[in-house]
Parts: sequence; structure tokens; C-alpha cells
Amino acid sequence: MSAAEARPGFGAPQGAIAGLWQRREGDAEGFCGQRPPPPPQEAEEKAGVSPPAEVKRRRPSEEETEGVALVGEAEESEAALGDNLSPAAGPPPSFSPSGWWRRLQRRLLSSWPSAPPPPGTQRCPCAPARSIAHCCHGGAKMAALAYTLGKREINHYFSVRSAKVLALGAVLLLAACHAVSRRYQGDDSCEYLLSSGRFLGEKLWQPHSCMMHKYKQGEAKDCLVDKHITFIGDSRIRQLFYSFVKLINPQIKEEGNKHGNIPFEDKSSSLKVDFLWYPEVNGSMKQQIKLWTEGSSPKPNIIIAGAATWSIKIHNGSNEALTQYKINITSIAPLLEKLAKSSDVYWVLQDPVYEDMLSESRKMITNEKIDAYNEAAVSILNSSSKNSKAKVKVFSASRLIAEETVMLSSDGLHLPESSREMSAMILMNVYCNKIMKPIDGSCCQPRPPITLIQKIAFCFFGSSVIGYLSLVLIRRNNHRKNKPCSDMESGEEKKPATNTPAVSTLETLLLCLCKLGLIMAYFYLCDRANLFMKENKFYTHSSFFIPIIYILVLGVFYTENTKETKVLNREQTDEWKGWMQLVILIYHISGASTFLPVYMHVRVLVAAYLFQTGYGHFSYFWIKGDFGIYRVCQVLFRLNFLVVVLCVVMDRSYQFYYFVPLVTVWFMIIYVTLALWPQIVQKKANGNCFWHFGLLLKLVFLFICIYFLSCSQGAFEKIFSLWPLSKGFELNGSVYEWWFRWKLDRYVVFHGMLFAFIYLTFQKRQVLSEGKGEPLFPSKVSNVLLFISVVSFLTYSIWASSCKNKTECNEMHPSVSVVQILAFILIRNIPGYARSVYSSFFAWFGRISLELFICQYHIWLAADTKGILVLVPGNPMLNIIISTFIFVCVAHEISQITNDLAQIVVPKDNAVLLKRLLCIGGFFSGLLFLSAVKEQSRH
Repeated sequence: MSAAEARPGFGAPQGAIAGLWQRREGDAEGFCGQRPPPPPQEAEEKAGVSPPAEVKRRRPSEEETEGVALVGEAEESEAALGDNLSPAAGPPPSFSPSGWWRRLQRRLLSSWPSAPPPPGTQRCPCAPARSIAHCCHGGAKMAALAYTLGKREINHYFSVRSAKVLALGAVLLLAACHAVSRRYQGDDSCEYLLSSGRFLGEKLWQPHSCMMHKYKQGEAKDCLVDKHITFIGDSRIRQLFYSFVKLINPQIKEEGNKHGNIPFEDKSSSLKVDFLWYPEVNGSMKQQIKLWTEGSSPKPNIIIAGAATWSIKIHNGSNEALTQYKINITSIAPLLEKLAKSSDVYWVLQDPVYEDMLSESRKMITNEKIDAYNEAAVSILNSSSKNSKAKVKVFSASRLIAEETVMLSSDGLHLPESSREMSAMILMNVYCNKIMKPIDGSCCQPRPPITLIQKIAFCFFGSSVIGYLSLVLIRRNNHRKNKPCSDMESGEEKKPATNTPAVSTLETLLLCLCKLGLIMAYFYLCDRANLFMKENKFYTHSSFFIPIIYILVLGVFYTENTKETKVLNREQTDEWKGWMQLVILIYHISGASTFLPVYMHVRVLVAAYLFQTGYGHFSYFWIKGDFGIYRVCQVLFRLNFLVVVLCVVMDRSYQFYYFVPLVTVWFMIIYVTLALWPQIVQKKANGNCFWHFGLLLKLVFLFICIYFLSCSQGAFEKIFSLWPLSKGFELNGSVYEWWFRWKLDRYVVFHGMLFAFIYLTFQKRQVLSEGKGEPLFPSKVSNVLLFISVVSFLTYSIWASSCKNKTECNEMHPSVSVVQILAFILIRNIPGYARSVYSSFFAWFGRISLELFICQYHIWLAADTKGILVLVPGNPMLNIIISTFIFVCVAHEISQITNDLAQIVVPKDNAVLLKRLLCIGGFFSGLLFLSAVKEQSRH
């Protein structure tokens, strides 16, 4: 008996274990020197005895026995990851893990004979090499079969459809929770900014639930023009004053009388910032505040006040001093409340001290005393206020910042400069965000007003929902009328005269619009309403590289055989787009653009998308020769439908989604280049090699045009500043952003077209070996090219990692990015085994890569990609998991909606298509008119 048989509880019946050593009928002998006896079922059949039905086992089908083939062939389509793997009959009523394992075990055992080997028979180790190989091959087949059956069993219960239902439930639950939280805890992000937050790393402060903008000198001046700001208090307030002033003038130095008033004035913006030395809350401070409220002295627009440590020091931390502090602040509070009706008044709580570092003269300033003074200030201020809009704002976030940084203090009392800069930036955000409205500063910003175009869009989607529900009710009512009815006399059931009508095109259209309307409502709630929270990005190497490793492992795990083994076949390009898109998503959410080597490699990934655009469209037109309007409309609709809808719903310009305008313009350039006379296609060129030179001349002319536009920014801007092109390609009133994006990858589409031409020419002349498992070229040539490709790939990576700045790298990128792209293509396709497999995991994401790229702007990231959407506050990992799950489900659903609408909106009949184009032209004319009305109303 073998060790496996002797081991108790090995996990499978003895017959199943023994069956692993047997061979199927027709195979070579599985035992040493003796053919195994037939299974019991076959022996009974040969003897003419039929076994009972309850113990009869079916013969394994060809599908089940060829498990290795199933892994690569049975699930090649998009359905392999969910849509169509569920059986037509639907899922069973319940699911039990132990039941699932038993069913899987039965299916495995039914696929293999189970008779035990004869006693005393030796196993495979003593068999010839061929028998050992057969035995091991059988184990591999069984492992592959177990993997395939297990995957089918899981997909039996969990599909893309069920995932979307789960995502919808999660959205409704999260929206309800956030609405309740806003209702009972308040939705004032200014209060969160002033009172709560945490550190992201060492130098980035993250307020609770909102994003803080980092103001630059010019922005600060624009916000505070003609303003008067006053800081009043002790030495800590003086430090805050200097940090605030440095935001306006970074060159200012902390000089002058430390225990006296300090003025500052910026004449270019008519801005005044004063510091008034009042180290104690006493009659002197009260008199100064009374001058602002009752006297003729002009009131400051912003007042920042605070004091306590001097009172603790002078009175040696006595309780009498605390009592007097309460009396003084009680007398000042009504004056501050009155002042707060016309000015912004902030009371700064006392920061903690680092007691071990305090000098002997300051030992009485303990954190316990500071806490007592802070509690007194908080309990007294605003206690008599009834109007929440006119009250003193308590600034306590600086205290939280100090708790983390006070140990870096030079004397234990005064905070390090980095902490004071954060506090000053918070004050700047509190006042300026509502004025400047920065994209990445959601704190203290009101919800943007709904435009006329958005209102019309909401009405349109609402009408679609009402129309669809009406059609469904009418359909059900007609179905009830046509139900079979019983004949009372004969007792037989009569069938209706007509069958139930199929789903109409109108109903399909309305259903798609209904689903799209619900999805757009989610988009609006995520990135325009103040329902969900937003946070700043913070880059760390682990936040980028760990997810990269994780998806790489998943991609390798889901490796399957390709249907075809040609260079850049459909499955391979889907895989390529998929893993590139996942890397770009991780790059965006981790904020990795601040790390230059990662930035340069992601620039290559964007260029690779455009390379595929040139390669794919050129190949289609060259091979098919189809320059009809239907093809053009299909591509343009597929590329632009979602972006146009988002431009309307989210009130953003077309150029904001820069990648879609980029691929759209390049598609039109490819189309015009190849469609213009003379139209040169493969069929024509095969008859006469002269046409190959004609096509090369076209490509040379295209390259010259690209080079001219790249060198002449004025000519480029004149073209795209023409009306109505300017409406699509302007961003913030300028086409410079469009010029920068186009110029950054100006040659890579041309490279893709040229590569397609060379590859298809080689393929036609049978220069390449594209059979399964065959190297692309002869062995020596393949090895040399593979070596050159690897060296080129690594050389580019080394160069990208050694760049000094983005400007220098971006200048070289258009010319050198193609090196790494071509190197990757050759590495991926020269070895026959690499060309014969692909990752179905990456390919699934590749099929929805366009939707993933666009949807991330608003429902995965936040503030138009500047921040991160927070659905689950307080748990970053869980938040990423849930938001990513919903985001992927939404992208997949939008992809399906787009494909369904494309069949309806872009028909194959040219006459009907021209009518639709007229309607679409009218739609865009209406949008242009409404946008002109909106701009006039803004001015």
C-alpha cells in the first residue's frame, strides 16, 4: 500500500485515489507490465448486465476529459468573466460550500475510472518513461479539469449581472447613510476644515470629508484684494501672522519688535494685514474690539484672535487666573458675536506644549492648564448666539496639527514652521475657497448651481423613465388580456390567437436611457452634490507598486489560450489595453504623477493607446477598404457618446476629457488620409506594387503636416480657434491645453500606421511564421531581435528614470516613446508560446477600457480627478474596495448601453442614417445655442 493510501483521512474515497492511476480506454498501459481491469460499469455492460439507475455513472464527455483545452477555449469571449456563464435555467435555490465541493468531487470522479489496481501491482515510478509521462499528464488534466469545473461552479452563482445588482444595492445604502449623516451631523465642510483632520504623511494635512487647496502667491493676492486682516493675540498668534503673510509675500522675514504691533501692506493688491500685540484676554483686548464694534475705526474683514499662555505664566498657573480668564472672555464674547455679523471672526484654541523642553520660567504652562483654558473658551463663545451664520468660528484644527508636531519645537512652546504653514493654509481655504472656487478645494465651497442645460438633461432622463414605465405597464396589461383562458364547457385551456410581441426598438431605447439616467444621477451625486466626501491624494511607493503587483498576479493566474496566434490579435490587444488601463487607474488614484519615473512610463502607456488607434484603424481600412459613412458614424458614436452626455450632465467642456478628443481627431486624420484620392487598399496594391509606393507617399505627406503643426503653435491654434471647433477644444477659454496634449504624442499614431503597413505587407508575402508555438522569425533572427528588444526596453526605462524634470522629458517623449512600444510588441510576439496565450482577466478590462478611463473622472476619483471619492469614511482600504467595485460595474453597464444605443442611433441604411445625422446636428446646434446663453448670463 502506498503512503497516500495508508494516510488516514486523505480526502477522497479509496476508489477515487486508485482511479488516478488508471487510464482511459485506448490509452497506453498505466501499470507496470499489466493492463488495468475495466471499470465495474464497463465489466457489467460487457457481461450484459445493466447496473441500477441510481448507481449508473455516465461516461465522461469529451469536454470534461479535455480539461486543458477547456481552460483556453471554452471561455474565450467576454462571457467568460460573467455574463453568459450562468446556466439558462438560472441558479439553484440555495448554495452550500460543502454541497458545491461534493458536486465538484462527483463530477471529477465520474470523469475517471475508479476501479482499484490489482493487488501487488507496481505503480508508475517503476514504469517506463512514457508511462510516467502519461501518468503525470493525467494528473495535470485532472488539475485543469478541477480548475475549469470550479470556475464554472462559481460563475453559476456569481455573474456580472448579479455583481451589478449588488453594486446598485451598495449605492442606495451608502447614499442613504450619507444623507442621514449629513442631516444629523451637519454638512458644513468649513466646520470640518476648522475642527478635524489627520496627517497624510509628514507634510500633508487632510481635513475630514473635504479637500484643501494649496494656494499660491498669485491666487492668495487675487482672493484678498482690497481686504483688511487683523491678527490679535500673543506670540503664537504672531507666528501664525507671519506664516499667513508669507503666502502673500514669501520673501518677508520675521523681524521687528516681538512684543509690539506689526503692520504689513501689499500695495499691488491693496491688502493690509496687521498683528496687534494683546497677549492676555483682558480689558485692553476688550477695548480694541469695542473700537471696531462701536467706534469709528474701520472693521477688518477677517479677525484671528487667541491668547492664554501669558495668563498661565504670569499668574503661575493659579485657579484664580483661570476664573478671571472666564470672566474676561465672557465680557468679550458678545462683542465678538456682534463683530461676526459683518466680519469673519476666528478664535484660535491654544496649542499643546512639549513640557520636557520648556524652560524653567515656563514650566507652569502645562497641557492640563491649556486644556482647561480651551474648554472655558469653547463653552463661553457662541453660547448666546441664536443665528448660526453670525458666530465666532472656533479654530481647533491647529491644535490637532500641533499634537503631531510639537516635539519638533525649538523651545517646547512655539510650533515648527511647517505646522504654522498648515494652519495658515487652512485659514486661507476657509475664506478664499468660496471666492476662488478651486477644483481641488472642496472645503467651504457651496454646491455649484444647476445650469439650464443640466435642468433640460434631468427632465429628459426623467421623461425617459416615465415613458419606459408607461410602456411596461401597457405591455403587461396587453399580456394579461392575451393570457390563456379555460373553456368552461370542455374544461380545456384556450390559447390566445396572437403571440406576445417582441420587445420593440422604442422600449429598448427607453430602457437604455432609463439606466443611463440612473447612472448619471450617481455621477452627479458623487462629483457635483455635497453628498459624498472627497479627500486629497497622497503618493507613496507602496500605494502604487503593491496594487501593480497584485493585478499582475491576477492577470497571470487567468492565462488562457488564444483563438488565433497572429501578431497583435484581438485577444492580445484587449489584454494590452486592459493592463495598461489598470496601471493608469492606479497611477491616478495614488497620485503617482509626482514621481517622475512613473509619470514617464505612464506617458508611454497613453502613447501605446494612440499607437493602437493608428494600427487598428489603418488595418481596417487597408484590408476592408470600407470608407462608408456607417463605419465612421459607428466609431465616432462609440468614442464620444459617454463624453457628450457627461459634458451636459456634469457641466464640463469637451476638451476636459482630453483623451477622447485626441483619439477622435486622430481617427478622422487616418480616415481622411486613406479615403482621399487615390484610395489605396490592400486588394488594389496586391495587383501592382506601385500602389505601395503611393501609400508611402501619403504617409510621408501626413508626417510633414504633423511636423509643421508641431512647429507652428500659431497655425494650430488658429485652426482649432475657429467656431464651432473652438467650443469643443477650448478649456478655460484657451486651446493651449489641447495644443499641449496633441503635441505630446504627435508622432505615435503615425508610427502605428506605419507599423501596420509593414506588418501586413510582411504577412501577405508570408515572411512571418505565425503558427501556434512557432517563433515569428527563424530562430537566429528571432533571438537577435528579442535581445535587441529587451535591451531597448530597459534602456528607455533607465533614461526615463534619469530625467531631471518633466519639461525635459516631455520634449523627448514624442520621438522616443515608440522605442519602448515596439520593443514590447516584439517581446510579446516573437516567442510562439507568448503569442499563443493571453490573460482573460486583462482582456475583460480591455474591452471596457474607454469607459473605465472616462468614468474614473467622477465616480472613482473626485473633484474632476484632483481627489479621491470617499464612500466609506475612516477606512481607506474598504473605501477603495467598495468604490472600485461600483466603478467597474458602472463602466461595464455603460459599455453595454453604448453598444445597444449604437445599433439604434446608427443604422446601416444610409437614408435613415442621414436623417439621424440631421437630428444629431440639430441637437448639437441646440447645445451651442444654450451654451452661448449660459455664457451671457455668467457675464
